[in-house]
Amino acid sequence: MTDISTAFDLLHLFIAAQKRNLDSTCVCTTDEIIERLSLQPVQVLQYVDELRDMGYNITASHDTGYRLTDTDFALMPHMIHSHLDTRAIGRKIKYFSTIPSTSWHAHELAEQHGESLHGMMVIAREQTGGTGRLGRAWASPKGGIWATLILKPSLPVDKMFLLTLVGSVAIAKVIRKKYKIGGLIRWPNDIMIGDKKVGGLLVEVNAREGKLNYCLLGFGIDVNVPLEDIDPQIRSRVTSISDELGYVVDPAKLLAACLKEFEIRYDQIEDGEYDSVMREWKAMSATLGRRVQVNKLASSFEGEAIDVDKDGTLFVRKDNGTIERVIAGDVFPV
Repeated sequence: MTDISTAFDLLHLFIAAQKRNLDSTCVCTTDEIIERLSLQPVQVLQYVDELRDMGYNITASHDTGYRLTDTDFALMPHMIHSHLDTRAIGRKIKYFSTIPSTSWHAHELAEQHGESLHGMMVIAREQTGGTGRLGRAWASPKGGIWATLILKPSLPVDKMFLLTLVGSVAIAKVIRKKYKIGGLIRWPNDIMIGDKKVGGLLVEVNAREGKLNYCLLGFGIDVNVPLEDIDPQIRSRVTSISDELGYVVDPAKLLAACLKEFEIRYDQIEDGEYDSVMREWKAMSATLGRRVQVNKLASSFEGEAIDVDKDGTLFVRKDNGTIERVIAGDVFPV
């Protein structure tokens, strides 16, 4: 198995060559790589292949050498790793400039490699076919973070909603701590700033006969998405972190912080410490304690959202005093 730090050392040679000259002569020869990094020729090929597997576009010519053709590094693996402080979450990364859906690709990888990819993240600058809850289209333009984590938790299958809670708390916590703005969580899976959506999460579970094979945690954050790129029909209901702050945010730093906060709480629920995560979620809830309208597939009603349990069920007290359990549906403040 190759050493990722050496792969990134090789990458920095390519980047340095690119900075020297942006035309076709910005190459690193095999001899230069061998001399600078003390590698064998076969190792050079291995590390180039590893960088390509991560998503870097590297061309090769027997006569001239290797050339990196990427120019936008904002969310590429080496930028994320430069800020990352996790044990497993996000240590392996597959990057795409554009992809229909990070979750589709993560599903293919998980089917091929299973639990060996625990913690791996598939990330893209842009999704063209992203989907959210209930199969709805998930707008994923450039400027956001669009990613899917492959996870193999030891949780019971009926407790997988806890991953949504953990992811929601992690993102909202970073928005609060790092940028001093009021990140909130709207049941079941939306990240809010005030009454506007800034992100969302979706958990997909792959299980057979009650046994978990793997699960995917997809998430999206509108980091630097220009609001003019948002569909006018929903523009008034969404925001971006940069729009709230008035300046462009470093997406790699934001993402690394979210992955760290996620891993801390992931470890907690793996150890059975559900209550601490539930307390954090409830403290940042934009739903609990508010009058809400609940829209189900065949009905709708209003009431006060009073609690959420570990299975993700929302409890709403209706005007007649009865308690309604909401497992699925859309919930909006009234």
